[in-house]
Amino acid sequence: MSEYALLLGQLFNGISVASILLLAALGLALSFGLMGVINMSHGEMLMLGGYLSFLTLRFAPARAAFALAFVAAFFGAGVFGALLEVTLIRRLYGRPLDTLLATWGVSLALQQAARSIFGPIGVEVTAPKWLAGSITVKGGALGGLNFPFVRLFIIGLAVAVLVVMWAIITRTRLGLCVRAVHQDRDMAEALGVRTRLVDLVMFSLGTAIAGLAGAALALIAPVTPTVGQSYIVYAFMVVILGGLGRLLGTLLAAVLVGLFSASVQIFTSVSFADVLLLTFVIAFIQLRPRGIMVVRTRALEEA
Repeated sequence: MSEYALLLGQLFNGISVASILLLAALGLALSFGLMGVINMSHGEMLMLGGYLSFLTLRFAPARAAFALAFVAAFFGAGVFGALLEVTLIRRLYGRPLDTLLATWGVSLALQQAARSIFGPIGVEVTAPKWLAGSITVKGGALGGLNFPFVRLFIIGLAVAVLVVMWAIITRTRLGLCVRAVHQDRDMAEALGVRTRLVDLVMFSLGTAIAGLAGAALALIAPVTPTVGQSYIVYAFMVVILGGLGRLLGTLLAAVLVGLFSASVQIFTSVSFADVLLLTFVIAFIQLRPRGIMVVRTRALEEA
């Protein structure tokens, strides 16, 4: 394989990782940007989605198992997120430190529950046969370059979710209420917007999307009790880089983080690439404290 093929292959892997980061970060962008909630258990929603897809593929009818796995991951994580918001998060609004500590406790509890049920060793999800192949370049300077179908599927899934989220935010009444609450919660509530219901729906939707990310991640990596912790830091980086509450900013930041990490790993180790990525994020935030896409809201101005 030539150097060009190796470089393009690594960049393609970076884009597929960026797709998972995008799915994980969308939920954080909704909860953090809209509600000011730092949800440290968000990574465990990926873990939950991965385990739900594993169980569905194991017990569901073979023909419908793959589709049902993603449906189970989406709705299972979404329902759990709704229960978490109603029973815990709602009681801690306006207390970010308490929310951080409480959701961290939920994170540890979920990890221990996963260890007790599935064991400390990861479980593997086998992709269907139609995702087992790849597109291979056989000649020229890019000879040997592979584009696995499973990674193309993950990229397509991320694009589809992003388009649906964009349509919801910009073309529906729910999206109008979300933008109103994000810009000025008190005024939106005075105009009749049920802000608590908006919070519940968007928090649940964010965890549901994270469940989808977990189901997608399960296709390329084992699902372990700590798999969420491997992605939550990167997801927070994406949210901070992109700017709170901006879908386009979240997309650009996910691609930037994924490509930067994949490119650096060509020349150095994975651990040192993470150090360089963190250094890059810190330097970027010093230049643009509010991220790539800046949005003015009453909440941010008062912070």
